Amino acid sequence: MKFSRREFLRGASAIGSAAYLGGGAEARAAAGPRIQRIETFPLIYPTLGRFKFFEGPQGRPTGRPAVLVKITAENGVVGWGESVPIPKWSYETLESVHSTITRYLAPELIGLDPADHAGIGAVLNSTIAPSFSTGQPICKAGLDLALADLNGRLRRENVARAWARPVRDRITLSWTLNPRTLDEVEGLVAQGQARGYRHFNVKVAPDPKFDLELCRIVKRLVPEGFLWADANGGYDEATALAILPKLAAIGVPLLEQPLPANRLTGYQRLKKQGALPIIMDEGVVSSVELAEFIQLGCLDGVAMKPARCGGLSEARRQIEIVQNAGLMFLGSGLTDPDFSLAASLILYGAYDLNYPAALNGPQFIAGTVLRQPFQVEGGELKVPTGPGLGVEIDEAQIEKFLVTL
Repeated sequence: MKFSRREFLRGASAIGSAAYLGGGAEARAAAGPRIQRIETFPLIYPTLGRFKFFEGPQGRPTGRPAVLVKITAENGVVGWGESVPIPKWSYETLESVHSTITRYLAPELIGLDPADHAGIGAVLNSTIAPSFSTGQPICKAGLDLALADLNGRLRRENVARAWARPVRDRITLSWTLNPRTLDEVEGLVAQGQARGYRHFNVKVAPDPKFDLELCRIVKRLVPEGFLWADANGGYDEATALAILPKLAAIGVPLLEQPLPANRLTGYQRLKKQGALPIIMDEGVVSSVELAEFIQLGCLDGVAMKPARCGGLSEARRQIEIVQNAGLMFLGSGLTDPDFSLAASLILYGAYDLNYPAALNGPQFIAGTVLRQPFQVEGGELKVPTGPGLGVEIDEAQIEKFLVTL
């Protein structure tokens, strides 16, 4: 008898689950309800202010694109997740996420046990294969979050409970500055301070003269705040080597992603220079390359983003690798709305984040699909504690932001 690839993968997944649980029909019963349906909702959230990664060509809708993912189990329990593509930051788009889930990934997941992490991971990575690293990680993150939410709701507990880690109540945030001119800086800092923010992260590169003056102004206005500089791969090696000691002299404590992600020998030389800790971001998608980059001496820490690396499961592995290596772990995001933001807060609360988190969704996103939207209080956000990802959707709000592809 011949089996299709999908039948083989589903059978392998079932066998793996049965072996873990003890085998046979009893194992299948213990596995719980299977995945019955997966739905996607492409959205564009309205935005506030200016964020350079949401600027695009004329004719394209402006706002924060996202794809809501709804996974329904056989018993009717539902889990929600969210993919958050930014084409100017990575190669994934609203259209690619939506089509990949609906046409490729969702059909392969129907009928699987949502708690079979290894089996589901094998299906995802065989259906959309890796290139240098995980294939379409931002897309897969939406499914990972929806599965985490579903499994938590099936157990009637917050996802962090399964990690057996104490979770902090609140996460301190950092206000993002990406001014066009230096004349804007004081007003932008004042906006953040008016909302209770005490810490700031600045987008720098490619102009070192502008960047140094920007950091001087922010440091003067907020001398006690944590000032985090992020180049998003915008410097060349010579510029980065020259600016690092000058940033250190101003009081900037670190520089995130100074070079493009594939300039590994450049990262080695920046780290060897030792002027400031070098934090990697865009180039770290899976734990495989993270371990390699650490061995190669390319970095002093990682700015974590669950959305960037395929979701919570992989993000947890990466944080543990960084912590075990004695390196820095910073909390960041992709201007996350709603469910993506909830997942990041839970992750950083459970892993005792020591620095202000650059989670700027509340700063730049104007809309929400949650029954109780996140509210920044004193520059902090509460960590969700309810079942699953800890937040509840108001499905009636989806229509406001839904777009046709």
